[in-house]
Amino acid sequence: MKILVAPLNWGLGHASRCVPLVQRLLDEGHEVILGGDGDSLTLLRKHFPKLRYVYLAPLNLRYGAGKRQVWAMVKAFPQLIRWALQDHAMLKAILREEAIDRVISDNRFGLYNKQTECVYMTHQLHIMLPRGWRWAEPIASRMHARIYAHYNKVWVPDYEEVEKSLAGALSHNFKFQISNLEYIGPLSRFSQTDKKGSFDVVAVLSGLEPHRTLLEKEIIARYTGKEERVLVVQGQMSRPNTRIKRGNMTIVPYMSDAELVPALLGASRIIARSGYSTIMDLAALGVMEEAELIPTPGQPEQEYLATLHNKNH
Repeated sequence: MKILVAPLNWGLGHASRCVPLVQRLLDEGHEVILGGDGDSLTLLRKHFPKLRYVYLAPLNLRYGAGKRQVWAMVKAFPQLIRWALQDHAMLKAILREEAIDRVISDNRFGLYNKQTECVYMTHQLHIMLPRGWRWAEPIASRMHARIYAHYNKVWVPDYEEVEKSLAGALSHNFKFQISNLEYIGPLSRFSQTDKKGSFDVVAVLSGLEPHRTLLEKEIIARYTGKEERVLVVQGQMSRPNTRIKRGNMTIVPYMSDAELVPALLGASRIIARSGYSTIMDLAALGVMEEAELIPTPGQPEQEYLATLHNKNH
């Protein structure tokens, strides 16, 4: 089969969880084409430099600097609609040029077409909203369901058993029937190794600006001049991969999996956003006990996941 895999460019999590999926498809003998925009497509291309790729509609969202993002997202709603329509039109143009047997969209709303089988991948069947807006969660979840109703299948990268679930209520607490739903199990690009790095603290950053930069500054201020050896991975795929040493701190734009996994396994503390893909990666390595999960301000799903996993560990 010829398969197009295209993640949302919202931080690096959607792309990182597509890495094991692409590798599985390649191992099964399929032809894979990468699709997307921004750092998320850059990450996939670094992992699979020999694969063809296509550019899709760019999504350049930013959060506000404050802790509440409701109005930022309300103002971004027209942009999201335009982006989805552009994606839909670009996929239609791609399908006019060549036959693609399956499209796998990780939270890209507009990547569906009746000419081919289209799969929508998400862990958020239940949409969480900020306090004061909880009354609208059923409406938001239904609106999301209207989007993935266009797709032939809905894949959830989590366990079907609630007691084993990593996403908890996000992937299970929905009140309507989804006939084409399939739980495919957690996806992580990481695997165990005997190697262990020499850093005491490893901070892995991701997410939208300005909060990615704000967390980086907070971590640098917290550990500058301390005894701990600290590694900060900025999560900036488009920057030159130069290593900066500042006393006890080492700062890099990004790291290969072969470098990052030993660093995580050797750390006594891991600082990261509580994004779902990050949680899947940490769980795969068995290092959740060492994790300090910090939700992005104004992202209720990350606040929920941080509470869920900090409580359990």
